[in-house]
This record gives sequence, C-alpha cells and structure tokens, in this order.
Amino acid sequence: MLTKAQWNVCREEIADMYPEAHCELVHDNPFELLVATMLSAQCTDALVNRVTKDLFQKYKRPEDYLGVPLEELQDDIRSIGLFRNKAKNIRAMSEILLEKHGGIVPDDRDTLMTLPGVGRKTANVVVSVAYGVPAFAVDTHVERVSKRLGLNRWKDSPLEVEQKLMRWTPEDEWSQTHHQLIFFGRYFCKAKGPECGICPILNMCREGRKRMGLNKKEEDAE
Repeated sequence: MLTKAQWNVCREEIADMYPEAHCELVHDNPFELLVATMLSAQCTDALVNRVTKDLFQKYKRPEDYLGVPLEELQDDIRSIGLFRNKAKNIRAMSEILLEKHGGIVPDDRDTLMTLPGVGRKTANVVVSVAYGVPAFAVDTHVERVSKRLGLNRWKDSPLEVEQKLMRWTPEDEWSQTHHQLIFFGRYFCKAKGPECGICPILNMCREGRKRMGLNKKEEDAE
C-alpha cells in the first residue's frame, strides 16, 4: 500500500501535471451546477455540456422545470443516460427547493443530500465548486486512481476512498486535489490504456508497476 509520504509526492506530481484542473461542467450559478451534476451520473461531462447548452436557455429556475410536462423535460435530455429517472429527480428536486429553501441551492452537503437524486458525490461537487467549501467528491476517476496507486484497497467503498483522501490531504487542498485527480484519471490514467510507460509516479503505483512487469523483473533480479 502507498505510504502517506508517497501520496504527498504523487499529489505534487499530479498537481504539476494539471495545475489548472477545474470543474468541466459548464454552468453560471449553483442551480445550474446542481442540475448538470445530477445529469452527469454515469455520463461524460462533454455530453452533459452539449445537452445543457440548450437546456439552460430554456430552464433557468426551479419553476421552469415544474412548468412543463415531465415528458417534455425527458425529451429535452433524452440523449443522456437514465434520462427518465433524471428528469423525474430534477423536477422533484426543484419542487423541494421551492418549498423548503426558497428556490436557493443549499450550501451544506447534508442538506443537499436530502434532495431527490442528490447523492454524496453530487453534494460534494456543489458545495466545493459553487460555494468554496472544502470537499472531496469521489467519482469514477478519483476512485480508480486512488485504488491503482494503492492508496486504497480494491474493495474500499467510495466513502472509504473519500475518508482516506481527506485524512491524508490538507483540508485547504481537498477541492483542488479532487479536480487534479479527475483530470489525471480522465486524460492520463484512463480506464483503458493508461499511460503507465511515461507516468512520473510509476515507481510508486501498485497497478502501474504490475502492468509494466516491474515487480516481476525485480523478483527475477534477486
């Protein structure tokens, strides 16, 4: 398993690779970010951005999502996976925002998680990006990188990954490190075809060393 000292080195190397890492979901306000993040579940940010380009012209407030039939909203997001369930959750979320929060997106993770269709990852993204609250959202990229490096065990849950990352990363760096890990996982340490051969942290990466046969070479040399 990765040591804390090694994690700090990995974190610095990844930060050097992606110093400008940021949320790639296009939005103008916390409500748009919330909707976009809900749409992004099991879907790429690029596809979400293509859909929200027109969607956010038509729907600007919670009232707008409640002002059309469910079927119309479904048609507007049909190209996104799980569009029926996401449309239902967006309408239910909008209704509760109006009833309980005056139409304002809460800046508290636990409160956000009481909204329909809003899980821990989505809530962490919103509080971090929209409100600057330190958070560590664990998506598929963050989880993959953490487990490949050996920071976490393969069997660890996303919550266990989040908790380990928070313990081993300074709180004021949680949000930026989260974005940098996403960029690293999305563009370099990809699910298929990771670029292990040119990776600056290969010597510390459990999965990378295995893929490159380095562990076997060292055993043979002994």
